[in-house]
Amino acid sequence: MPTNTLPPWTLRQAVPEDVEPIAELRAVVMRPDLERLGRYDEHRVRQRLRDAYAPEHTSVIEAAGSFAGCVARRPAEDGWWLEHFYLSPALQGRGIGSAVLREVLDRADAERLPVRLDVLRGSPARRLYERHGFTLEREDAVDVFLVRDPAP
Repeated sequence: MPTNTLPPWTLRQAVPEDVEPIAELRAVVMRPDLERLGRYDEHRVRQRLRDAYAPEHTSVIEAAGSFAGCVARRPAEDGWWLEHFYLSPALQGRGIGSAVLREVLDRADAERLPVRLDVLRGSPARRLYERHGFTLEREDAVDVFLVRDPAP
């Protein structure tokens, strides 16, 4: 949970109306990596989120009472997929992302579930995940797939 050293933040259950702010944040956050890979499409980056959006598996991150980001935990056959983890660029580097990730991983550990995710090749987000125990599972020309087994 939040500590005194972090800006105040909370997680709340997403609702259908959150889809557009989340789609817009995705476009902003992913643009540098997608452009670097030659894959940025202004419409597609938003539409892919809209098509995959599942509010029942998504939590909205709020900081100081305002929309700040989101994270989704999609159930899978053998654990969870961590998806759509986006944080407003103005709040990155202040510990909120790590705190949110710790909370999600604590829940997975309590349920003894592995967590998988994928990041774009060259994304700085990979370092965050590796600091939290994720390791390489496989990669392709665009994506890097990481996994984290539950902590003992």
